[in-house]
Amino acid sequence: MSQTSQRQIVIGDVHGHYEGLITLLEAIAPGANDKVYFLGDLIDRGPHSSSVIDLVKDNNYLCLLGNHEQMLLNVLSSDISVATMQAWLHSGGHATIASYQDKSIPKEHLEWLQSLPTYIDLGDVWLTHAGVDPHLPLSEQTAEQFCWIREDFHSIRQPYFPDKLIIIGHTITFTFPGVNPGQLAQGQGWLDIDTGAYHPRSGWLTALDITNNLIYQINIFTNSLRTLPLAEGVVQVDPEKIAVRRSKQRA
Repeated sequence: MSQTSQRQIVIGDVHGHYEGLITLLEAIAPGANDKVYFLGDLIDRGPHSSSVIDLVKDNNYLCLLGNHEQMLLNVLSSDISVATMQAWLHSGGHATIASYQDKSIPKEHLEWLQSLPTYIDLGDVWLTHAGVDPHLPLSEQTAEQFCWIREDFHSIRQPYFPDKLIIIGHTITFTFPGVNPGQLAQGQGWLDIDTGAYHPRSGWLTALDITNNLIYQINIFTNSLRTLPLAEGVVQVDPEKIAVRRSKQRA
């Protein structure tokens, strides 16, 4: 496969899987002119969250705020509740704390996490962790929408942007109708690349070279690597089926 130089590479939810990320980056071999972006959720669930943060921060890779980073920052606020703390711990926070030698998150990590943006505009591609509220202009949206939204965004029938593809993580792709573990999911104006690196049903960590439309994947459990054209690894998602599922959940 011929490749264009100065690649733009987007990496999905890592969730503390440092060794798998290293293997994936070795396969991608980003050069000095390449741009690497992370969609957030670097931390929680996997065993090496602190190392993942160090790798991304020390290489000056651009990273978005994910809902797991937001949960961590919330538990460190002055008005923390027991429920807030428990929600984070039960969502993988225990593993993040354990990844630090003295069980204390250093100031430089916290300051870096606090600096993360909620979206990045690359022109014809727009990156955010979870999606956007289709009923609100961007100026009225906050980290709550960008980091947490699911079905209201996934079920849109018209793209939010007429001229931009929104690339997201947050929702594991095999949870969409007709999508198998490891496959990417594409809806109306959006593309989800969170293939569930931590999940026992999947194990796939995904990077997308958006310049050359190439998918790079490492399986955390088997250490299998694969590269394939985007067209071979993506499944179109029917917004009607997502809307039906959303209605049943709210009934």
